[in-house]
Amino acid sequence: MKYFFTILFAIFSSLGFAQTDLRVYDIINSVSADRIGKDVETLANFGTRHTLSDTVSQTRGIGAARRWIKSEFDKISSNCNDCLEVFYQKDLVKKGDNARIVHDVWVVNVVAIQRGTKYPNRFIIMSGDIDSRVSDPADFTSDSPGANDNASGMAGTIEAARVLSKYQFESSIIYVGLSGEEQGLYGGKGLAAHAKEKGWDIVGILNNDMIGNITGVDGVVSNRDFRIFSEPVPPTETEQQRNARRFYGGEVDGISRQLARYVYQTTKTYMPEMNPMMIYRLDRFGRGGHHRPFNDAGFAGIRIMEAHENYTQQHQDIRVEDGIAYGDVLEHVNFDYAKKLTAVNAINLASIAWAPPAPETVEIGGIVEPSAKLRWSKVDGAVGYKIYWRDTTSPTWDHYRYVGNVTEHTLEGIVIDNYFFGVAAVGKDGHESPVVFPNKVFR
Repeated sequence: MKYFFTILFAIFSSLGFAQTDLRVYDIINSVSADRIGKDVETLANFGTRHTLSDTVSQTRGIGAARRWIKSEFDKISSNCNDCLEVFYQKDLVKKGDNARIVHDVWVVNVVAIQRGTKYPNRFIIMSGDIDSRVSDPADFTSDSPGANDNASGMAGTIEAARVLSKYQFESSIIYVGLSGEEQGLYGGKGLAAHAKEKGWDIVGILNNDMIGNITGVDGVVSNRDFRIFSEPVPPTETEQQRNARRFYGGEVDGISRQLARYVYQTTKTYMPEMNPMMIYRLDRFGRGGHHRPFNDAGFAGIRIMEAHENYTQQHQDIRVEDGIAYGDVLEHVNFDYAKKLTAVNAINLASIAWAPPAPETVEIGGIVEPSAKLRWSKVDGAVGYKIYWRDTTSPTWDHYRYVGNVTEHTLEGIVIDNYFFGVAAVGKDGHESPVVFPNKVFR
Protein backbone atom coordinates (compact mmCIF):
# COMPACT_ATOMS: atom_id res chain seq x y z
CA MET A 1 0.00 0.00 0.00
CA LYS A 2 2.83 2.38 0.84
CA TYR A 3 4.36 1.64 -2.59
CA PHE A 4 0.99 2.43 -4.22
CA PHE A 5 0.80 5.88 -2.62
CA THR A 6 4.40 6.59 -3.56
CA ILE A 7 3.60 5.84 -7.20
CA LEU A 8 0.39 7.90 -7.00
CA PHE A 9 2.30 10.89 -5.62
CA ALA A 10 4.88 10.58 -8.39
CA ILE A 11 2.15 10.55 -11.03
CA PHE A 12 0.46 13.67 -9.67
CA SER A 13 3.83 15.38 -9.29
CA SER A 14 4.54 14.78 -12.95
CA LEU A 15 1.18 16.19 -14.01
CA GLY A 16 1.21 19.32 -11.95
CA PHE A 17 1.96 20.82 -8.59
CA ALA A 18 -0.06 21.48 -5.45
CA GLN A 19 -2.45 24.29 -6.25
CA THR A 20 -4.12 24.75 -2.87
CA ASP A 21 -2.89 25.60 0.60
CA LEU A 22 -5.35 25.06 3.47
CA ARG A 23 -4.04 28.20 5.19
CA VAL A 24 -5.57 30.24 2.39
CA TYR A 25 -9.05 29.00 3.31
CA ASP A 26 -8.36 29.98 6.91
CA ILE A 27 -7.48 33.49 5.71
CA ILE A 28 -10.77 33.73 3.80
CA ASN A 29 -12.76 32.59 6.83
CA SER A 30 -10.96 35.00 9.16
CA VAL A 31 -12.01 38.17 7.34
CA SER A 32 -14.82 39.84 9.30
CA ALA A 33 -17.68 41.82 7.79
CA ASP A 34 -18.50 43.19 11.24
CA ARG A 35 -15.02 44.62 11.76
CA ILE A 36 -15.02 46.11 8.26
CA GLY A 37 -18.43 47.65 8.92
CA LYS A 38 -17.29 49.23 12.17
CA ASP A 39 -14.20 50.66 10.49
CA VAL A 40 -16.21 52.10 7.59
CA GLU A 41 -18.57 53.72 10.11
CA THR A 42 -15.65 55.17 12.09
CA LEU A 43 -14.11 56.66 8.96
CA ALA A 44 -17.42 58.05 7.72
CA ASN A 45 -18.04 59.66 11.12
CA PHE A 46 -15.00 61.92 10.75
CA GLY A 47 -17.38 64.11 8.76
CA THR A 48 -14.99 64.88 5.95
CA ARG A 49 -11.65 63.37 5.06
CA HIS A 50 -10.88 65.84 2.30
CA THR A 51 -7.12 66.11 1.82
CA LEU A 52 -7.22 69.85 2.60
CA SER A 53 -9.55 69.50 5.60
CA ASP A 54 -8.89 70.03 9.32
CA THR A 55 -5.75 68.36 10.68
CA VAL A 56 -6.00 69.57 14.30
CA SER A 57 -9.40 68.33 15.46
CA GLN A 58 -9.54 64.95 17.18
CA THR A 59 -12.97 64.15 15.75
CA ARG A 60 -13.26 65.73 12.31
CA GLY A 61 -11.10 65.96 9.20
CA ILE A 62 -8.32 64.04 7.57
CA GLY A 63 -5.88 64.60 10.42
CA ALA A 64 -8.13 62.76 12.88
CA ALA A 65 -8.76 60.05 10.29
CA ARG A 66 -5.13 59.31 9.58
CA ARG A 67 -4.24 59.33 13.28
CA TRP A 68 -6.99 56.77 13.87
CA ILE A 69 -5.73 54.61 10.97
CA LYS A 70 -2.22 54.71 12.40
CA SER A 71 -3.55 53.77 15.83
CA GLU A 72 -5.29 50.74 14.28
CA PHE A 73 -2.07 49.63 12.59
CA ASP A 74 -0.21 50.18 15.88
CA LYS A 75 -2.81 48.06 17.70
CA ILE A 76 -2.47 45.27 15.16
CA SER A 77 1.31 45.42 15.53
CA SER A 78 1.13 45.19 19.31
CA ASN A 79 -0.96 42.04 18.93
CA CYS A 80 1.66 40.34 16.75
CA ASN A 81 4.82 41.14 18.74
CA ASP A 82 5.50 44.38 16.85
CA CYS A 83 5.38 42.63 13.47
CA LEU A 84 4.44 45.87 11.67
CA GLU A 85 6.62 48.90 11.04
CA VAL A 86 4.09 51.75 11.15
CA PHE A 87 4.95 55.26 10.01
CA TYR A 88 3.76 58.34 8.15
CA GLN A 89 5.17 59.08 4.70
CA LYS A 90 4.46 62.63 3.60
CA ASP A 91 5.14 65.24 0.93
CA LEU A 92 4.37 68.95 0.84
CA VAL A 93 2.19 70.06 -2.09
CA LYS A 94 2.13 73.78 -2.74
CA LYS A 95 -0.95 75.86 -3.46
CA GLY A 96 -1.70 76.02 -7.17
CA ASP A 97 0.10 72.79 -8.08
CA ASN A 98 -3.22 72.09 -9.75
CA ALA A 99 -6.66 73.71 -9.55
CA ARG A 100 -7.69 71.40 -6.71
CA ILE A 101 -4.85 72.46 -4.41
CA VAL A 102 -6.23 75.70 -2.98
CA HIS A 103 -3.72 75.96 -0.15
CA ASP A 104 -0.40 74.39 0.81
CA VAL A 105 -0.96 70.91 2.21
CA TRP A 106 1.01 68.00 3.56
CA VAL A 107 -0.18 64.85 1.79
CA VAL A 108 0.30 62.18 4.45
CA ASN A 109 0.17 58.42 3.85
CA VAL A 110 -0.09 55.87 6.67
CA VAL A 111 2.19 52.90 6.01
CA ALA A 112 2.46 49.55 7.79
CA ILE A 113 5.16 47.10 6.67
CA GLN A 114 5.08 43.42 7.60
CA ARG A 115 8.65 42.32 6.87
CA GLY A 116 9.33 39.07 5.09
CA THR A 117 11.61 36.50 6.67
CA LYS A 118 13.64 35.84 3.53
CA TYR A 119 13.08 38.77 1.18
CA PRO A 120 12.54 41.80 3.46
CA ASN A 121 13.09 44.24 0.59
CA ARG A 122 10.58 42.53 -1.72
CA PHE A 123 7.07 43.97 -1.36
CA ILE A 124 3.50 43.33 -2.37
CA ILE A 125 1.23 46.26 -1.47
CA MET A 126 -2.45 46.65 -0.64
CA SER A 127 -3.78 50.19 -0.60
CA GLY A 128 -6.94 52.06 0.24
CA ASP A 129 -7.56 55.79 0.02
CA ILE A 130 -8.02 57.89 3.14
CA ASP A 131 -9.52 60.99 1.55
CA SER A 132 -13.06 61.85 0.44
CA ARG A 133 -14.80 64.65 -1.45
CA VAL A 134 -18.17 66.12 -2.44
CA SER A 135 -19.29 67.60 -5.77
CA ASP A 136 -16.78 70.46 -5.70
CA PRO A 137 -13.30 68.92 -5.37
CA ALA A 138 -12.05 72.12 -3.72
CA ASP A 139 -14.76 72.06 -1.00
CA PHE A 140 -12.87 70.86 2.07
CA THR A 141 -15.41 71.81 4.76
CA SER A 142 -18.75 70.23 3.77
CA ASP A 143 -19.73 66.82 5.09
CA SER A 144 -18.16 64.14 2.92
CA PRO A 145 -18.49 60.76 4.66
CA GLY A 146 -17.01 58.84 1.69
CA ALA A 147 -18.39 55.59 3.06
CA ASN A 148 -17.82 53.58 -0.10
CA ASP A 149 -15.34 55.93 -1.77
CA ASN A 150 -13.16 55.04 -0.12
CA ALA A 151 -13.71 54.10 3.49
CA SER A 152 -14.53 50.62 2.16
CA GLY A 153 -11.09 50.19 0.59
CA MET A 154 -9.34 51.66 3.62
CA ALA A 155 -11.28 49.42 6.01
CA GLY A 156 -10.47 46.42 3.83
CA THR A 157 -6.77 47.26 3.99
CA ILE A 158 -6.85 47.48 7.79
CA GLU A 159 -8.76 44.20 8.01
CA ALA A 160 -6.27 42.45 5.71
CA ALA A 161 -3.50 43.59 8.07
CA ARG A 162 -5.37 42.16 11.05
CA VAL A 163 -5.78 38.78 9.37
CA LEU A 164 -2.39 38.41 7.71
CA SER A 165 -0.41 39.65 10.71
CA LYS A 166 -1.08 36.23 12.24
CA TYR A 167 1.17 34.61 9.63
CA GLN A 168 4.80 34.84 8.56
CA PHE A 169 5.79 35.31 4.94
CA GLU A 170 9.04 35.12 3.00
CA SER A 171 8.38 38.45 1.28
CA SER A 172 7.15 41.69 2.81
CA ILE A 173 3.60 43.01 2.70
CA ILE A 174 2.73 46.70 2.86
CA TYR A 175 -0.69 47.91 4.00
CA VAL A 176 -1.14 51.59 3.25
CA GLY A 177 -3.68 54.35 3.45
CA LEU A 178 -2.97 56.81 0.66
CA SER A 179 -4.03 60.47 0.77
CA GLY A 180 -4.59 63.05 -1.91
CA GLU A 181 -6.26 60.70 -4.40
CA GLU A 182 -9.15 63.04 -5.17
CA GLN A 183 -6.81 66.00 -5.59
CA GLY A 184 -4.56 64.34 -8.17
CA LEU A 185 -3.19 60.96 -6.99
CA TYR A 186 -0.63 62.70 -4.80
CA GLY A 187 -0.31 60.01 -2.15
CA GLY A 188 0.52 57.34 -4.70
CA LYS A 189 3.07 59.61 -6.37
CA GLY A 190 4.71 60.26 -3.03
CA LEU A 191 4.91 56.61 -1.97
CA ALA A 192 6.11 55.46 -5.41
CA ALA A 193 8.90 58.06 -5.26
CA HIS A 194 9.71 56.94 -1.72
CA ALA A 195 9.93 53.34 -2.95
CA LYS A 196 12.33 54.35 -5.70
CA GLU A 197 14.46 56.30 -3.25
CA LYS A 198 14.63 53.36 -0.83
CA GLY A 199 15.30 50.82 -3.58
CA TRP A 200 12.24 48.73 -2.78
CA ASP A 201 11.67 45.68 -4.97
CA ILE A 202 7.92 45.98 -5.57
CA VAL A 203 6.09 43.00 -7.02
CA GLY A 204 3.00 45.14 -7.41
CA ILE A 205 0.23 47.12 -5.75
CA LEU A 206 -3.38 46.02 -5.31
CA ASN A 207 -5.23 49.33 -5.21
CA ASN A 208 -8.67 49.04 -3.65
CA ASP A 209 -11.00 51.88 -4.53
CA MET A 210 -14.70 51.32 -3.81
CA ILE A 211 -15.24 47.71 -2.75
CA GLY A 212 -18.56 48.06 -0.94
CA ASN A 213 -21.39 48.72 -3.39
CA ILE A 214 -23.47 45.95 -4.99
CA THR A 215 -26.32 47.99 -6.53
CA GLY A 216 -25.35 49.64 -9.79
CA VAL A 217 -26.86 52.66 -11.44
CA ASP A 218 -27.35 50.31 -14.40
CA GLY A 219 -29.91 48.35 -12.37
CA VAL A 220 -27.68 45.33 -11.80
CA VAL A 221 -27.36 43.98 -8.27
CA SER A 222 -24.46 41.58 -7.69
CA ASN A 223 -22.40 40.65 -4.66
CA ARG A 224 -20.07 38.39 -6.65
CA ASP A 225 -18.85 40.42 -9.62
CA PHE A 226 -15.78 42.62 -9.29
CA ARG A 227 -13.42 44.28 -11.72
CA ILE A 228 -9.65 44.11 -12.06
CA PHE A 229 -8.28 47.02 -14.08
CA SER A 230 -4.78 46.73 -15.55
CA GLU A 231 -2.80 48.46 -18.25
CA PRO A 232 -1.32 46.30 -21.06
CA VAL A 233 2.34 47.34 -20.96
CA PRO A 234 4.35 49.70 -18.71
CA PRO A 235 4.60 53.34 -19.81
CA THR A 236 8.31 53.10 -19.00
CA GLU A 237 9.10 50.54 -21.70
CA THR A 238 11.95 51.38 -24.04
CA GLU A 239 11.82 51.94 -27.77
CA GLN A 240 13.68 48.64 -28.19
CA GLN A 241 10.99 46.84 -26.21
CA ARG A 242 8.25 48.48 -28.27
CA ASN A 243 9.91 47.40 -31.48
CA ALA A 244 10.34 43.84 -30.21
CA ARG A 245 6.60 43.58 -29.54
CA ARG A 246 5.90 44.01 -33.25
CA PHE A 247 7.69 40.74 -33.99
CA TYR A 248 7.34 38.69 -30.82
CA GLY A 249 4.04 39.80 -29.29
CA GLY A 250 3.33 40.99 -25.77
CA GLU A 251 0.84 43.80 -26.44
CA VAL A 252 -1.27 42.59 -23.51
CA ASP A 253 1.45 40.94 -21.43
CA GLY A 254 3.04 43.65 -19.34
CA ILE A 255 3.75 43.25 -15.63
CA SER A 256 0.46 44.80 -14.53
CA ARG A 257 -1.54 42.52 -16.80
CA GLN A 258 0.30 39.50 -15.36
CA LEU A 259 -0.58 40.69 -11.85
CA ALA A 260 -4.23 40.94 -12.91
CA ARG A 261 -4.12 37.39 -14.27
CA TYR A 262 -2.56 36.23 -11.01
CA VAL A 263 -5.43 37.71 -8.99
CA TYR A 264 -7.92 36.21 -11.40
CA GLN A 265 -6.44 32.70 -11.13
CA THR A 266 -5.98 32.77 -7.35
CA THR A 267 -9.57 33.92 -6.91
CA LYS A 268 -10.95 31.23 -9.22
CA THR A 269 -8.93 28.61 -7.34
CA TYR A 270 -9.85 29.53 -3.78
CA MET A 271 -13.06 31.56 -4.16
CA PRO A 272 -14.80 30.06 -7.21
CA GLU A 273 -18.10 31.66 -6.23
CA MET A 274 -16.65 35.06 -7.14
CA ASN A 275 -16.60 36.45 -10.67
CA PRO A 276 -13.41 38.43 -11.30
CA MET A 277 -13.75 40.53 -14.47
CA MET A 278 -10.44 41.45 -16.05
CA ILE A 279 -10.86 44.85 -17.66
CA TYR A 280 -8.22 45.59 -20.29
CA ARG A 281 -7.88 49.24 -19.36
CA LEU A 282 -5.73 51.24 -16.95
CA ASP A 283 -8.86 52.43 -15.13
CA ARG A 284 -12.43 53.50 -15.77
CA PHE A 285 -12.86 55.46 -18.99
CA GLY A 286 -10.93 58.71 -18.64
CA ARG A 287 -10.62 58.32 -14.87
CA GLY A 288 -7.78 57.47 -12.52
CA GLY A 289 -6.80 55.57 -9.41
CA HIS A 290 -3.89 55.27 -7.05
CA HIS A 291 -2.25 52.36 -8.85
CA ARG A 292 -1.44 54.68 -11.75
CA PRO A 293 1.47 56.53 -10.09
CA PHE A 294 3.10 53.17 -9.45
CA ASN A 295 2.59 52.22 -13.10
CA ASP A 296 4.14 55.56 -14.06
CA ALA A 297 7.19 54.66 -11.96
CA GLY A 298 7.53 51.29 -13.71
CA PHE A 299 5.91 49.10 -11.05
CA ALA A 300 3.08 46.63 -11.59
CA GLY A 301 -0.24 47.88 -10.28
CA ILE A 302 -3.91 47.04 -10.63
CA ARG A 303 -7.23 48.38 -9.38
CA ILE A 304 -9.68 46.06 -7.63
CA MET A 305 -13.21 47.40 -7.27
CA GLU A 306 -16.92 46.76 -7.47
CA ALA A 307 -18.36 45.87 -10.87
CA HIS A 308 -21.54 47.94 -10.76
CA GLU A 309 -21.03 51.54 -9.70
CA ASN A 310 -23.71 53.98 -8.59
CA TYR A 311 -22.71 57.47 -9.64
CA THR A 312 -25.35 59.13 -7.44
CA GLN A 313 -23.26 57.99 -4.49
CA GLN A 314 -19.86 59.20 -5.73
CA HIS A 315 -18.42 62.71 -5.37
CA GLN A 316 -21.82 64.11 -4.47
CA ASP A 317 -23.13 66.73 -2.07
CA ILE A 318 -25.51 65.02 0.33
CA ARG A 319 -29.02 65.98 -0.83
CA VAL A 320 -32.32 64.75 -2.21
CA GLU A 321 -33.06 65.88 -5.74
CA ASP A 322 -35.94 64.72 -7.97
CA GLY A 323 -36.60 61.95 -5.49
CA ILE A 324 -33.02 60.66 -5.64
CA ALA A 325 -30.92 60.59 -2.48
CA TYR A 326 -27.40 61.67 -3.42
CA GLY A 327 -24.32 61.12 -1.30
CA ASP A 328 -21.76 58.51 -0.31
CA VAL A 329 -23.30 57.51 3.00
CA LEU A 330 -22.99 54.48 5.23
CA GLU A 331 -26.33 52.87 4.34
CA HIS A 332 -25.19 52.15 0.79
CA VAL A 333 -22.19 50.00 1.79
CA ASN A 334 -22.62 46.23 1.76
CA PHE A 335 -20.18 44.93 4.36
CA ASP A 336 -20.49 41.28 3.33
CA TYR A 337 -19.40 42.24 -0.20
CA ALA A 338 -16.53 44.33 1.16
CA LYS A 339 -15.54 41.26 3.16
CA LYS A 340 -15.38 39.16 -0.02
CA LEU A 341 -13.19 41.64 -1.86
CA THR A 342 -11.00 42.05 1.21
CA ALA A 343 -10.55 38.27 1.21
CA VAL A 344 -9.65 38.40 -2.50
CA ASN A 345 -6.88 40.83 -1.64
CA ALA A 346 -5.70 38.94 1.41
CA ILE A 347 -5.30 35.59 -0.34
CA ASN A 348 -3.38 37.18 -3.19
CA LEU A 349 -1.10 39.10 -0.84
CA ALA A 350 -0.43 35.86 1.03
CA SER A 351 0.09 33.76 -2.10
CA ILE A 352 2.62 36.20 -3.54
CA ALA A 353 4.38 36.72 -0.20
CA TRP A 354 4.65 32.94 0.33
CA ALA A 355 5.88 32.35 -3.23
CA PRO A 356 9.44 32.63 -4.48
CA PRO A 357 10.38 35.59 -6.69
CA ALA A 358 9.66 35.34 -10.39
CA PRO A 359 12.45 34.45 -12.82
CA GLU A 360 14.27 37.60 -13.88
CA THR A 361 14.92 36.31 -17.38
CA VAL A 362 12.74 34.12 -19.57
CA GLU A 363 14.04 33.29 -23.05
CA ILE A 364 12.04 31.70 -25.84
CA GLY A 365 13.06 29.93 -29.01
CA GLY A 366 11.65 27.58 -31.59
CA ILE A 367 11.30 29.78 -34.64
CA VAL A 368 10.44 27.67 -37.74
CA GLU A 369 10.46 24.53 -35.58
CA PRO A 370 7.64 22.21 -34.47
CA SER A 371 8.24 22.85 -30.77
CA ALA A 372 8.50 25.81 -28.41
CA LYS A 373 11.66 26.05 -26.32
CA LEU A 374 11.98 28.02 -23.11
CA ARG A 375 14.79 28.64 -20.68
CA TRP A 376 14.91 30.89 -17.65
CA SER A 377 17.07 32.14 -14.81
CA LYS A 378 17.14 30.03 -11.66
CA VAL A 379 15.20 31.38 -8.68
CA ASP A 380 16.44 30.94 -5.13
CA GLY A 381 13.84 29.05 -3.12
CA ALA A 382 11.96 27.65 -6.10
CA VAL A 383 11.39 23.90 -6.03
CA GLY A 384 10.21 23.89 -9.62
CA TYR A 385 8.72 25.89 -12.44
CA LYS A 386 5.56 26.01 -14.50
CA ILE A 387 5.44 26.84 -18.17
CA TYR A 388 2.15 28.48 -19.10
CA TRP A 389 0.72 29.00 -22.55
CA ARG A 390 -2.54 30.24 -24.04
CA ASP A 391 -4.18 31.03 -27.34
CA THR A 392 -3.14 34.48 -28.53
CA THR A 393 -6.75 35.68 -28.18
CA SER A 394 -7.28 34.29 -24.67
CA PRO A 395 -7.21 36.66 -21.67
CA THR A 396 -6.04 33.97 -19.24
CA TRP A 397 -3.27 31.39 -18.94
CA ASP A 398 -5.27 28.31 -19.87
CA HIS A 399 -2.58 25.61 -20.17
CA TYR A 400 0.44 24.78 -18.10
CA ARG A 401 3.06 22.14 -17.53
CA TYR A 402 4.96 21.68 -14.29
CA VAL A 403 8.49 20.84 -15.43
CA GLY A 404 10.26 20.38 -12.11
CA ASN A 405 13.45 21.99 -10.89
CA VAL A 406 15.05 22.69 -14.26
CA THR A 407 15.87 25.88 -16.12
CA GLU A 408 14.90 24.90 -19.64
CA HIS A 409 12.26 22.80 -21.32
CA THR A 410 10.94 22.04 -24.80
CA LEU A 411 7.19 21.80 -25.40
CA GLU A 412 7.16 19.16 -28.11
CA GLY A 413 4.52 19.70 -30.77
CA ILE A 414 3.52 23.14 -29.48
CA VAL A 415 4.17 25.60 -32.31
CA ILE A 416 5.57 28.89 -31.06
CA ASP A 417 3.58 30.89 -33.64
CA ASN A 418 0.18 29.86 -32.29
CA TYR A 419 0.42 30.66 -28.59
CA PHE A 420 1.78 33.04 -26.00
CA PHE A 421 4.05 31.62 -23.30
CA GLY A 422 5.30 32.45 -19.83
CA VAL A 423 7.10 30.93 -16.84
CA ALA A 424 6.36 31.04 -13.11
CA ALA A 425 8.50 29.88 -10.18
CA VAL A 426 6.87 27.46 -7.72
CA GLY A 427 7.61 27.31 -3.99
CA LYS A 428 7.56 24.41 -1.56
CA ASP A 429 3.91 24.96 -0.60
CA GLY A 430 2.77 25.26 -4.20
CA HIS A 431 2.53 29.05 -4.25
CA GLU A 432 3.65 30.58 -7.53
CA SER A 433 5.23 33.81 -8.61
CA PRO A 434 3.44 35.91 -11.21
CA VAL A 435 4.04 34.63 -14.72
CA VAL A 436 6.92 36.23 -16.61
CA PHE A 437 6.40 36.77 -20.33
CA PRO A 438 9.54 36.05 -22.38
CA ASN A 439 11.91 38.99 -22.38
CA LYS A 440 14.62 37.48 -24.58
CA VAL A 441 14.71 35.38 -27.76
CA PHE A 442 17.22 32.71 -28.71
CA ARG A 443 17.71 30.68 -31.85
